Amino acid sequence: MGAGEEIDHHDVEKNQADAKQKAIDDWLPVTASRNAKWWYSAFHNLTAMVGAGVLSLPYAMSHMGWGPGVTILIMSWVITFYTIWQMVEMHEIVPGKRLDRYHELGQEAFGEKLGLWIVVPQQIVVEVGTCIVYMVTGGKSLKKVHDTLCPDCKEIKTSYWIIIFASVNFVLAQCPSLNSISVVSLSAAVMSLTYSTIAWGASLKKGVAPNVDYGTKAHSTADAVFNFLSALGDVAFAYAGHNVVLEIQATMPSTPENPSKKPMWKGVIFAYIGVAFCYFPVAFIGYYMFGNSVDDNILITLEHPTWLIAAANLFVVIHVIGGYQIFAMPVFDMIETLLVKQMEFAPTFALRLSVRTLYVALTMFIALGINREDNTIEQLIYNGKEAS
Repeated sequence: MGAGEEIDHHDVEKNQADAKQKAIDDWLPVTASRNAKWWYSAFHNLTAMVGAGVLSLPYAMSHMGWGPGVTILIMSWVITFYTIWQMVEMHEIVPGKRLDRYHELGQEAFGEKLGLWIVVPQQIVVEVGTCIVYMVTGGKSLKKVHDTLCPDCKEIKTSYWIIIFASVNFVLAQCPSLNSISVVSLSAAVMSLTYSTIAWGASLKKGVAPNVDYGTKAHSTADAVFNFLSALGDVAFAYAGHNVVLEIQATMPSTPENPSKKPMWKGVIFAYIGVAFCYFPVAFIGYYMFGNSVDDNILITLEHPTWLIAAANLFVVIHVIGGYQIFAMPVFDMIETLLVKQMEFAPTFALRLSVRTLYVALTMFIALGINREDNTIEQLIYNGKEAS
């Protein structure tokens, strides 16, 4: 065999390998579609960032007080805005290469194996944990809608509402790519703006509570420290969402003249304006109106008007459906990449259906277990009160 024939043979093998790789990339959810516009970035990031955690910000303020609370919320906004800019810039920091996934950036920074071990476990904990929390939140919000609109109806356990919420996600999880859930994500982003507006608007209408108190609720220094740290956790949870930034940017087209960071950054700016519109009025107005008597969910504190509170909880449900899909998609991508690239499964609809159905079922069962534990704890507290 001559040298020319060997080169041709290698070229053929390389072309076949490249074609196979492209076929897999076109099937995987993160890289399947790269035609997203800048506004996709806006509502995907808004959906990922603004969760039901915004409704707990007045409660967090009640543990931090005016000075530290305002400072921490504004600093968190500024710091996360800066760090998301860094993420957007690093997506194509290596010339001619796109770091489409969070763990790929980790591998570029720390090495092929160490990068995976550093990034993937943390990313899985955050994304799977968020999906589980959204399962519980969605079920509880559905129950709140039912109980608010029909207080005399027979009570339906939260577990059943979680299953109803999960049934919607069983269907939506079959959407093939991140871009294919754009309508769901847009609806979720609109809902987050809507229920946040309802929360601070209804608080303003209700007015300042009688004998409002902005003093600490802690009975000791240890209580004050614990409450403050807990409030920091609430704020940190509210500002979560960066772990899907690279995957969102991967859906953007990119050329040397117009790199993906341009439309991505434009969308991020609009998303962060939305974050500020949601977070600051809810936190500051809610705390100003109710002081340290505010509940850990401001909608519980409001109670009236009934129809408005029911609507707000329904909007929360729609939002966490979209949020669930945004956080689940990178997990689907990781699992399907492992199965197709490492274990050499054929990239088929049957594989996707199996993986995603099992994932939604797993998060549902864990959410049901958490909810059952909560009920057990509540029952123990109730029994203790009865005994005393």
